[in-house]
Amino acid sequence: MSNLVIIIVNIALSVILAVGLTPLWVWWERRIAGFIQDRSGPNRCNIGVFRLGGLIQSIADMLKLIFKEDFVPSHIKNKFFFAIAPVIVFFCSFLTFAVIPYADVFVYDGTSHTMQAIPNHLGIMWFIAFAGLSVYGIILGGYSSGNKYGLLGSIRASAQVISYEVAMGLAIISMIISYGSIHLTDMVNAQAGTYLGVIPMWGVFIQPIAAIIFIVCAFAETNRAPFDLAEGESEIVAGYHTEYSAMKFGLFQVGEYAAMSASSAIIVTLFFGGYQIPWMDTATIKANINYVILAILIVLPILVYLFTGWMKKNNKAIGNDKSREKETKILTVIFWALAIGISALLISFLTTGLGENGINIVTAALQIGTFLIKFFMMAFVFMWVRWTVLRFRYDQLQMLGWKILIPLALLNIVVTAIFVVVKGS
Repeated sequence: MSNLVIIIVNIALSVILAVGLTPLWVWWERRIAGFIQDRSGPNRCNIGVFRLGGLIQSIADMLKLIFKEDFVPSHIKNKFFFAIAPVIVFFCSFLTFAVIPYADVFVYDGTSHTMQAIPNHLGIMWFIAFAGLSVYGIILGGYSSGNKYGLLGSIRASAQVISYEVAMGLAIISMIISYGSIHLTDMVNAQAGTYLGVIPMWGVFIQPIAAIIFIVCAFAETNRAPFDLAEGESEIVAGYHTEYSAMKFGLFQVGEYAAMSASSAIIVTLFFGGYQIPWMDTATIKANINYVILAILIVLPILVYLFTGWMKKNNKAIGNDKSREKETKILTVIFWALAIGISALLISFLTTGLGENGINIVTAALQIGTFLIKFFMMAFVFMWVRWTVLRFRYDQLQMLGWKILIPLALLNIVVTAIFVVVKGS
């Protein structure tokens, strides 16, 4: 396995998780909103018998944005700023994902590889830098639109960024003091132990106050409800992107979901153990790899059985329309075929042996899977909060940032520093 293959895998994971999941996020958010509001959500758009629970609707919407006319109002004076603004938001949101570690340092043929799209030693500082830069795209977009609602959106974005960025940085300082490193892989590995042999040594248990502050600021970072002041549809039409259409508007939307993906990933990395499997660090997984594979062989068919049963229960025929039942049968066959193929591969590993490289590959795959499970769960929390919590008022966010979060973050730094010094002595 060459270095090029590992680099391609890292970059592909970053691109897929940051940008490629956008149609899935749109579909998932609509389904969650429908569930919370006691309605069906998108479930009719289809290609043949395939609806995929409404996912085809998101693909159709994406194609609509691609082929829609890119209309630029005549009153816009600075068309360069107008065009570059969504690109800034998109790239800054996308690049924040570049330093997220998906697994522990991967060793193949004696060569170590950092499992990041752009391996560097900036760590959390990279995330802060690009996350802060994305607001410039929002400000430019609203300012260059020549629209009073767009300008109001830009002003709100400016006020918002100075209200939460300071608190977010202070919360990160507490984590750096606790972990003793700015490198994200080191931070995740520091969360591998347990308290009293039971409680995982995750950042959320080490620094609960920093976790709350950072998560609240991360919601503001993504410009999602309850902190979507810059676009507040019920107040300023759509704020900074009122005048945008087609793929310019699409880039703003993709940038928002990329920011949500990056925030979910960094929260998992800092506070929920990242790629660490609870109660099993990298060395433990490698030492007990056969037992881990046996556990997967037991759990995998159970999960497939439960999921296919849920599909069958929720995709019954409606009147003479039998397409849903046909889709369920086809997908059931596909899922069971995948499960059987994976099980056969794992059984072959048990019978023939893995070797050192094989053990390292399986360990990395398990850690990537663990990271993805936590990542999707955190993304669900983002969507859950959006559809349950009301929008903060313009002044309430600033009061929250300056009078509550910043003093609390400063106090947390002092307490953390005292504890580290006393413990170290």
